[in-house]
Amino acid sequence: MKIFCLGGAGRISREAVLDLVEHSVFEEIVIGDYNEEEGLSVVEWLNDPRVSFVRVNVFDEADTIAKMTGFDIVLDGTTIQLNGQTTKLIAAAGCHGINLNGFGEEFAYEETFKANGKTMLPGFGMTPGLTQMMAMYAANRLDLVQSVRVSHGSFRPIAFSKSIAETTTYEYDPELPGRVVFENGEFVQVKPFARPRDIQLSEPYGHTVQYIIPHSETVTLAKALKGKGVQLIETRGTWPEQNMRLVRALYEYGILRNEKVSVGGAEEGIMDIISAYLLQSEEGKSTELYGYALHVEVVGEKDGEAVCYELTHTHPKSDGSVQGWEGLRAYTRNVAIPFAVAAERIAVGDVEKTGVLTPEEAFGAHPELFFPLLEKRGIHVHIEKKAVLPEKSYV
Repeated sequence: MKIFCLGGAGRISREAVLDLVEHSVFEEIVIGDYNEEEGLSVVEWLNDPRVSFVRVNVFDEADTIAKMTGFDIVLDGTTIQLNGQTTKLIAAAGCHGINLNGFGEEFAYEETFKANGKTMLPGFGMTPGLTQMMAMYAANRLDLVQSVRVSHGSFRPIAFSKSIAETTTYEYDPELPGRVVFENGEFVQVKPFARPRDIQLSEPYGHTVQYIIPHSETVTLAKALKGKGVQLIETRGTWPEQNMRLVRALYEYGILRNEKVSVGGAEEGIMDIISAYLLQSEEGKSTELYGYALHVEVVGEKDGEAVCYELTHTHPKSDGSVQGWEGLRAYTRNVAIPFAVAAERIAVGDVEKTGVLTPEEAFGAHPELFFPLLEKRGIHVHIEKKAVLPEKSYV
């Protein structure tokens, strides 16, 4: 089998390629990236005869399609803004596909994937991705589901790469229509920093205050759990505290609207200027604590009794005590490993449905199959079944 890793020279994608080298059955692994220097350096770092590099420009459509044609699956690690374009090319190349973001542009190519007998899975990493597997594990064990609250802490610098800086400003864009909760059968749009809630993450991350974010879990879980009577789905997230303070200030001063300002006679978006600074500054590229922490709470009924499942996750520390998980890699590997695992599961035929699928449609019937595969790589899912506690109030 062959896999084409589009954008594979990126900081997260290269960790996915490393996982494919260490664990997968792929016989050919091609890194396709615009940045030839970085792509070749990744090939040298991996030092495996199955890995090679080709330069691609996704706006040269014919060339990119030709280079991807014949591959079993394309692992798409490009940025949010490119996902509509790259999905079009993956569909045209007749490959399976998977990406990290899953903000909906992929569904325009549903019929092409179906006609080709192929699967496209948008939005599968740590969150979205593993979060839905955790939620479905609990939901599958309940007769009725009352509420699902997905939360995560993403502990990484605010701008260690252009795509990460883009994600940060995207999620708190004041005009973004996709920042919703599912409540009483309807999607309700909320503002940035809505519905703060105390979330206790696994150590060393601890107590956090988290806010509603525009992640696909809210939409995909509402679809998957429609038959179980779900009344409330909320997705929250946080970054390091200093990142959250900065984004809050940018929001309160209107800077996230990215309005044009005149600088030295030239007009630039004010947020574009700040993003450029962060990408070039030490403060934008470093933080004290690195890694990821998931927290999923599912409340419902089993045999007439109220039940709460609380699922969390842990991984090796970022302090250098575990080789390969030092510093930023404790964040990037958390995102990349589920991405790589899901790509291989699609390629080997574990997903029978075709078209553009949600994570729940692809793997939701047996999400627990992911957990031992992740455990082999140092990522552990912890499951606690307990009595339903009184509702926590918003802080």
